[in-house]
Amino acid sequence: MTDTALLDHISKLPHARANFKQLVRELGAKGEERTGLETTLARLTARGDLIETRAGQYAVTARSREFVVGRLNMHRDGYGFLIADRPLEGIVGDVFIPPESAEKAMHGDRVVVRIARIEAGGRSDGEIVKVLKRAHPTVVGEFHIGRRGQYVVPHDERVQQWIEIPEGMEFPPEGPAVDRIGVVAPKVSSVGELDGMVVNVELLEYPEKGAGPVGRVIEILGHEDDFGVDVEIVIRKHHLPHQFPPEVVEQAQAVPEAIADAELEGRQDFRGMDIVTIDGETARDFDDAVWVDKLPNGNYALQVHIADVSHYVRPGTPIDEEARLRGTSVYFPDRAVPMLPYELSTNICSLVPQADRLVLSALLELDHQGAVVGQEFTAGVIRSVERMTYTNVHLLLEGDAALRERYQPLVARFELMQELALILNKKRVRRGSIDFDLPEPLIEFDEWGAMTGVTRAARNIAHSIIEEFMLAANEAVAAHLEHHVETSIYRIHEKPDPKRVMEFEEVAAHFGYSLGVGAVPVKRFGYTDKRRDGSKRRHEVEVAESGMKISSRHYQKLVAEIEGKPEERILSYLMLRSLKQARYSTENVGHFALAADTYTHFTSPIRRYPDLMVHRLLRAVLSEAPGSRLTAPVADLPRIADECSQSERRAADAERELVEWKKVKFMAERVGQDFDALIISTTKFGLFVELAELFIEGLVPIDTLPGDQYMYHENVRKVVGRRTRREFSIGDAVRVVLDRVDPNERKLQFSILEEMPKGRRRKARG
Repeated sequence: MTDTALLDHISKLPHARANFKQLVRELGAKGEERTGLETTLARLTARGDLIETRAGQYAVTARSREFVVGRLNMHRDGYGFLIADRPLEGIVGDVFIPPESAEKAMHGDRVVVRIARIEAGGRSDGEIVKVLKRAHPTVVGEFHIGRRGQYVVPHDERVQQWIEIPEGMEFPPEGPAVDRIGVVAPKVSSVGELDGMVVNVELLEYPEKGAGPVGRVIEILGHEDDFGVDVEIVIRKHHLPHQFPPEVVEQAQAVPEAIADAELEGRQDFRGMDIVTIDGETARDFDDAVWVDKLPNGNYALQVHIADVSHYVRPGTPIDEEARLRGTSVYFPDRAVPMLPYELSTNICSLVPQADRLVLSALLELDHQGAVVGQEFTAGVIRSVERMTYTNVHLLLEGDAALRERYQPLVARFELMQELALILNKKRVRRGSIDFDLPEPLIEFDEWGAMTGVTRAARNIAHSIIEEFMLAANEAVAAHLEHHVETSIYRIHEKPDPKRVMEFEEVAAHFGYSLGVGAVPVKRFGYTDKRRDGSKRRHEVEVAESGMKISSRHYQKLVAEIEGKPEERILSYLMLRSLKQARYSTENVGHFALAADTYTHFTSPIRRYPDLMVHRLLRAVLSEAPGSRLTAPVADLPRIADECSQSERRAADAERELVEWKKVKFMAERVGQDFDALIISTTKFGLFVELAELFIEGLVPIDTLPGDQYMYHENVRKVVGRRTRREFSIGDAVRVVLDRVDPNERKLQFSILEEMPKGRRRKARG
């Protein structure tokens, strides 16, 4: 019996529960079938789909009101919260896990929790009953020698438990390792030298029943302030695979650089066309190349050529297994952790200029409204004529004489690209696509990896050209696959959560704006709990329903309304926070922000595994007879989609953390300086501000606000003085002084700078 069939069977039973003997009897499981039933029950229990309430008694977790599965999010003070996999009826927010229960697991672990109590207002407490999956096979931290022996203090403060290091397990078994980037671990000859160094520890025993974790050192990284160690810490903290196994390197090095004649059979030859790549100045791998022309009927011919990674990376090979494990390339300021070995990512697959390269191509015919009136998908070969940069294409289109002379044969082609990109952008605007114009910070570093400043990342017409062309290709491929395969992989963006929309509307109202969604439907839940004295208490909880009528046009209209206004930045930021995160799925629910019915990722297979999956699907379709429908070209797609979504979040968290760490180091030398800032959030403990020019955040504690005692008014999200009634609100511009930098927690503390009398005013140094 399949997993789904067994879950369906138990779900239909009273209370969605069954015991093993009952299932054997009802399903007629004998011999091998009985053994198979035991295996299936064990698998579903390990996955969290079933919970074994007691020996041989199983309940469907999704139907249970007592048990819930999710991820443990720890607080540095010892307690935690369960982020549930599914919404819980009658419960508002995450489930609180007290310290005595939270110590059974570690931050990030996937656990089963029993709901112990539901309080007034829908808040709930729970206790961990089982750890389904450990989040940390290894932990990076600082090695110490103390009275009680040797231990490692985790770098992540949410990992509460210190890790005991038994005698004889202080050094890696095979000595210091050298990775592909060339970072070498320091040589340490004695245990005493390890004191204060950053190490990576493999966990041998996890915390259980009051006993702490035990581990052994597998890597010595050096001191935290040593060059490059910050990157190494972040890589290991987020468990990013960063060293290619020998078999992967061997396979990559064995791939011939030259393309054999046999590999060109059946491919369309585009080598005689002036196809170009357009990327940033520092780009090292080139996934995509483009070409545009005007057809005799007045329509546009757009060619988007994407590196044919699927030709070189075959399913089940060592390179493929490692690429799936990584899921995506990770980009840090001074290095990258690529998804594919360098032999492929920066050479054989990369569409470098003046070299033959294999591609999968989307050939689109578009009319003057941007509608696709004809399309073809094909395997091909190209030879890029130029490696263009966004800056040079922009300057060329702006009329730079030297660049127009240098690229004279391509000038008309670039002008046509600009023309088509503007048409495609107008098409997206007409259908409701949202374009937030948030400034993107570009952090500058010196040769030692230290932050030297922040500038606003340039965005010009060249960026728009590539963005519009890639969006068009992704949509076309997504729609094509939807019609030709039973199961595909989509890039989806679900409608926003009504609660988040309500919260945004409350803030927007203070600025005189609204999304215009009207009243939000509310569902009321009633439940009863017991007091400690045995008496019962009835509660009513209101929860926003998902039936709210909202579309991307509501957001699009407000984005246009606030354009150029002083409050544009803060409202755009808050609108973005009200939306859900995009993810990968085999269930197509459309893409809310793009206002697209069908969307996928096809254009970056060198750095994203889902794109490689889409390439395999497309190649399978191209190899089938015309008109046929492919049933199962790629196995395990739903699990791959989930894995890729998780890998994407992991990479984004790691990239963000390292940048924040660099920012804190940068600000450590600026204590006492003052800066222009914007209040981006208000809480009961203070104001969060963002520095206007540096894109750096910090806290102004509520008890440091000048001239009065201040209180947080949650209903209006303002901090208000009791006597003066002075208000601090989201979006207010303030001048702040940097008071303190906490390098351990990587937090900045500011205070409000009051205006001083003329002559005493300190010179602003922001």
